[in-house]
Amino acid sequence: MDWDRATRAFAEYLAAERAASSHTRAAYAADLDQFCALYRDRTGRAPELAELDTPDIRAYLAALFGVTDPASIARKLSTLRSFFRFLVKRGAISGNPARLLRSPKRKRSVPRALDVDDAFRVVEEPTAVLTRGPFRRSDQSGRPVAEAGHSGSSAAPDRQKISARKRAISLRDRALLEVLYGAGLRVSECCALDLDDIDRDRFDTPMAIVRRGKGGKNRQVPLGSKAERALRDYLAVRNALRGRRSGQVDDRALFVNYRGGRLTPRSVQRIVSHCVTSAGTCEATPHALRHSFATHLLDSGADLRAIQELLGHASLASTQIYTRVSLDHLMEVYDDAHPRAQKPSDSRDPEES
Repeated sequence: MDWDRATRAFAEYLAAERAASSHTRAAYAADLDQFCALYRDRTGRAPELAELDTPDIRAYLAALFGVTDPASIARKLSTLRSFFRFLVKRGAISGNPARLLRSPKRKRSVPRALDVDDAFRVVEEPTAVLTRGPFRRSDQSGRPVAEAGHSGSSAAPDRQKISARKRAISLRDRALLEVLYGAGLRVSECCALDLDDIDRDRFDTPMAIVRRGKGGKNRQVPLGSKAERALRDYLAVRNALRGRRSGQVDDRALFVNYRGGRLTPRSVQRIVSHCVTSAGTCEATPHALRHSFATHLLDSGADLRAIQELLGHASLASTQIYTRVSLDHLMEVYDDAHPRAQKPSDSRDPEES
């Protein structure tokens, strides 16, 4: 088996047996193409599977140091391990040349979560602008300032002048953000939801059925009352978001764009960015709402194992990082509130006075 046939077989394996997403498959393919290109530059020929050994892999990693961050190098090494492990199972090679190589140490970043008030402001922003009017610029302190013709809530726009489509978009965005924050879904999972993935009949509380989770895993996540109410409001006007041609309408998708097609993760990122700017809160992404979901549950005493199930993490280690976020929050509260933690206004020791 030559290199090209091996990489094609590996791509088919990832799609059929591992149920890897298109993004994962594209990343693996890019890593293998880069390895092949650097090997060809170094040796003048394409890699021969039977001849590859650990020094070849080490030379590839050495070429990446200084130009690629440690996290990316670790991912590329993981790609090679998976690729060669697949070839060993298929009998194409006798051993995995990347098995004994260690990944570079990388700094584990702590997820950035919004505080509760900021999360509420972001989630409520899409429908707040219906009565308050849009904000487009900020003053020197960073607070949003209304456009000319708007003076905050006292100068609400005429509801009759808001088109049915714009109102439907605002209600859609509110429902979208409520689901992202209220259920802790990944942005890809939220975009993949269909109308029949919202189950209101079998349980006492509405559930979002995630059928296309990471790694092809399914799970059920409860929807809070706020998300349920926002979804009902949105679904009542969803038909206003329809394209002029019937072929543009996705009748299965829960969240659709203004033409009726399924909403994409890129569009959701733009929606969240716009709402964050309009609400005047700190910078946040769709994934920050997922981090906020987990952190706020943990702060309120939720069990870590339950949070793992809600997030769809395969390993509890992935969920445990939120304990660090919550500890930082607790220390901040302690420093601000406990009398023995506060610094005295006078530099002298109070015991000496």
